[in-house]
Amino acid sequence: MGLGALLLGHYEGGRLRYAGKVGTGFGRRTLLDLRERLDGLRESGSPFGGPVREAGARWVRPELVAQIAFAEWTRDGMLRHPRYVGPRDDKKPQDVVRERPSGRTAA
Repeated sequence: MGLGALLLGHYEGGRLRYAGKVGTGFGRRTLLDLRERLDGLRESGSPFGGPVREAGARWVRPELVAQIAFAEWTRDGMLRHPRYVGPRDDKKPQDVVRERPSGRTAA
């Protein structure tokens, strides 16, 4: 069996911050491969710095990085219409931060 969705996050102030979930953009093969990799990273508790209310979530160590396409950031810091694009093996999890357009202040 594959998976339903991935919970997404980025680092802010040294803590992993929840940014929503993605459930589209996966092919069957990708879902099966991700599930196998994630099963090896299982943890008993959430890696996020704050509360995350996702019923049925299975927690893992945040060691995988993915490229995610999305429409925009919401006011509460979540991704709107995220879509899985592919893995990012060239980037460390701690290097994943919220990118902000230059010349604009944080929302």
